[in-house]
Amino acid sequence: MVIEPVLSDQEFEELCAANDGVRFERTSEGAIVVNPPTGWGSEDLNAEIITQLRTWVKSQHIGGIALGSSAGIFLPDGSSKSPDAAYLTLAQVSKLTPESRKHFLHIVPAFVIELLSETDRLAAAKRKMELWIASGAELGWLIDPKNRKVYVYEQRNASYEVVGDHITAGEPVLGFKLDLTQIWLTP
Repeated sequence: MVIEPVLSDQEFEELCAANDGVRFERTSEGAIVVNPPTGWGSEDLNAEIITQLRTWVKSQHIGGIALGSSAGIFLPDGSSKSPDAAYLTLAQVSKLTPESRKHFLHIVPAFVIELLSETDRLAAAKRKMELWIASGAELGWLIDPKNRKVYVYEQRNASYEVVGDHITAGEPVLGFKLDLTQIWLTP
């Protein structure tokens, strides 16, 4: 649905805040997209992914922050998306003012993870990942639990697929190793 006139960033944030529990995203054209709730399985997998990422960030003492699926991000094209998990570098975090931390971010995370849930379509999830990269994310992983593969997206490189029980990242999270065994176990 497109609301005319198109909502400003502030109006979009207010819509999201007034409808707690509903996950909205916005296209660059201003269309409001309502994301259906995921089942417990996808939520558990998201928790596993963000826990591993956050634990790694803290163990590396590199600064920056790990974000979860409730983080709203405004992209340069005017759209607003929420990653399933993401990492902001210390340099990115240092640009955030106390006021900007209260709102959706206007900084594209350096690293983004999207998890394909039962309600997602692969083609749409791939387009979303391509948008993250085109908007400035350095690295992105699209995890497909059903087919036990990870689609890897990087700046200046074609996307490719990885299969196996682990995946290890390059920059900007050099050395982060995601253990996929629990993700592959969830029905």
